[in-house]
Amino acid sequence: MSFISEFKAFAVKGNMVDMAVGIIIGAAFGKIVSSLVADVIMPPLGVLIGGVDFSDLAIVLKQAVGDAPAVVLAYGKFIQSIIDFIIIAFAIFMAIKLINRMRREEAAAPETPPAPTKEETLLTEIRDLLKQQRL
Repeated sequence: MSFISEFKAFAVKGNMVDMAVGIIIGAAFGKIVSSLVADVIMPPLGVLIGGVDFSDLAIVLKQAVGDAPAVVLAYGKFIQSIIDFIIIAFAIFMAIKLINRMRREEAAAPETPPAPTKEETLLTEIRDLLKQQRL
């Protein structure tokens, strides 16, 4: 089997495609949550604590000298990233909880037995006729 055919077999497996779709959706979801935190949650929170913009919170470790930029410890962006993570983790937790509940309900649903095939029906009729002849 050539390298290309092996890669093709690997890439088109259902799990691989599902994983790729999940990664793409996850990246888009991460951008949405980052925007939610940065543009919707943090501004009112900053106003509540005295007009502070969290993305501007930083400690200057070394001032800019000439062409060298300042060395800054941007802890406000770190706080914002922590809030992003908490929201994403909570959303994933809720999604997994919903999926697990759906799986439990699906597993609990009674499975209807399949209808007998033509062969089974004919064999049952033959068996019944043979029983009648013996009586």
